[in-house]
Amino acid sequence: MNEQISKGENLLIHTSEDFLQKANLNTKLYEEYLQWAKNDWEGFWDYFGKKEITWFEPYKKVFDDSNAPFYKFFVGGKLNISYNCIDRHLSTWRKNRAAIIWESEIGESKTITYRELYYQVNKFANVLKTLGVKKGDRVVLYMPMIVELPIAMLACARIGAIHSVVFGGFSSAALKERILDANANVIITADGGRRGGKAIPLKDSVDEAIKDLKNIKYVVVVKHIGRDVFMKTLRDFWWSDLMSDPDYAKNYCEPEVMDSEDPFFLLYTSGSTGKPKGVLHTTAGYLIWRILTAKWVFDLKDEDTFWSTADLGWISGHSYTLYGPLSIGSTTLIYEGIPTYPDPGQWWRLIEKYSVNVLYTAPTALRALMKYGKEYPKKYNLSSLRLLTTGGERLNSAAWLWYYESVGQEKCPIIDAYGQTETAGHMLSSLPVKPQKPGSVGIPVPGAFPEIVDDEGNIINEPYKTGNLVFTKPWPSMVRTLWQNDELYKKTYWSAFGGKYYLTGDIAYKDEEGYYWMEGRIDDVVNVSAHRIGCAEIENALTSYPAIAEAAVVGVPNDVTGEAIFAYVILKEGVDLTHHDELVRDIRDHVG
Repeated sequence: MNEQISKGENLLIHTSEDFLQKANLNTKLYEEYLQWAKNDWEGFWDYFGKKEITWFEPYKKVFDDSNAPFYKFFVGGKLNISYNCIDRHLSTWRKNRAAIIWESEIGESKTITYRELYYQVNKFANVLKTLGVKKGDRVVLYMPMIVELPIAMLACARIGAIHSVVFGGFSSAALKERILDANANVIITADGGRRGGKAIPLKDSVDEAIKDLKNIKYVVVVKHIGRDVFMKTLRDFWWSDLMSDPDYAKNYCEPEVMDSEDPFFLLYTSGSTGKPKGVLHTTAGYLIWRILTAKWVFDLKDEDTFWSTADLGWISGHSYTLYGPLSIGSTTLIYEGIPTYPDPGQWWRLIEKYSVNVLYTAPTALRALMKYGKEYPKKYNLSSLRLLTTGGERLNSAAWLWYYESVGQEKCPIIDAYGQTETAGHMLSSLPVKPQKPGSVGIPVPGAFPEIVDDEGNIINEPYKTGNLVFTKPWPSMVRTLWQNDELYKKTYWSAFGGKYYLTGDIAYKDEEGYYWMEGRIDDVVNVSAHRIGCAEIENALTSYPAIAEAAVVGVPNDVTGEAIFAYVILKEGVDLTHHDELVRDIRDHVG
């Protein structure tokens, strides 16, 4: 499908004309959209806002910068995200189409159609209302990857409650910190989850987190793995009991009319001070970028089965496991488990079973699977795949090539992408409209305006010169503020260059063809003898060595050079360690 143009370090792969002819975004449209956004920025967003979102009341103004950097989009518009993800599909052929397919690592499975999802979300929305949850209240979700999690998220969206999903792998202390910061009084959890053959005691962690908290009124618990758990009378309720009680779970819940700028969800991200930051996203802007990036980056169509392996506790899970595919009527696959359990063929088995068309995963998962070579992907029929995508961290060239050759069978374009919790979606992507370069996060998504600037804010036009990655224009899905901390929001993202640019905190460079390459975080740089070296650059060199699967580089203090480079590596399965010292010397020569 793809034509390999050259080999080696400067590998360049073109997408076939057949793919581009069927794609949502072809080369001609891409160039037109870029110019449109550049020349008529408000007109660009106005067109897509009207085209893609179902509004209860139209917006009066596309953009408001009167209180910068607290920007507003689609001012005065009224909508509801659960309505856009579910209700509007019920008058189409999609009503009986699978909305969510779920499978666990032990083989349990469920399929929920859009019609069934509608009933389940309505019922749980009424459960929340009966528990006293109202518009603007925060609800913490600490759950495994089961169908009740997206149902709970959509139910919050339906009544205007602000959901705050906490990754189920976080400790009780981390959970407590987020509950306190959000000032939530309702928690939704499960008796436990499954991960790599182990039971994760989620309810126990909740009990530990809230044992000294006075603000928690209710805990709703899904009976998932059959663990015996403590249930406090009049506080803790089983999900199944509430959902089967007609007084709690009425069949219809009127969707709350939400303003475009009403808060939608809180998602906590790590802060440099150690205290997590509550990133706040709002309603209409978040939705429009979900729809557009699902269509443009993932080339999603409503007949597709899409699998984002991202946990719903992360922004990729919010945006591309749930809201992106459902907003356009696709089927989303949700998997509870890890890629190597019960064996390293698990993911490929699921792709074959459910005829997955588009796969989105993280480079870490690819590197974990790459250790096992090409044997496992070869066992399964992966011919349903037409596009392979990745994001969330840097994809090194070796993993890119393994993904392309072993999983995509040299037929599927490989889409790498860049985004943050704060951007709420992909801003840069190796879109199929341009040749793919292994290791690059590609080119701007239409509507995004990235630049590389030096520490004084001057735009760097010189190819390959590293600088700060910034965005020069606001975009609809951008973070609106940090929860209850407007000053930290301004300081973190807008103070570096006098409010002129949004600062990502990442360092990057552009090559001579305008492709972007990530070098790590601003503070992820080793300064050796006055030479600033990006850790990502060294990690990329290490993982290009045939025996290395993963690498992590840090700087350590050194009396002579200021800092020295220290590398941790994980070798591929089967590497002979008999001649350890010789192997270390060979790796050093390879990198040096």
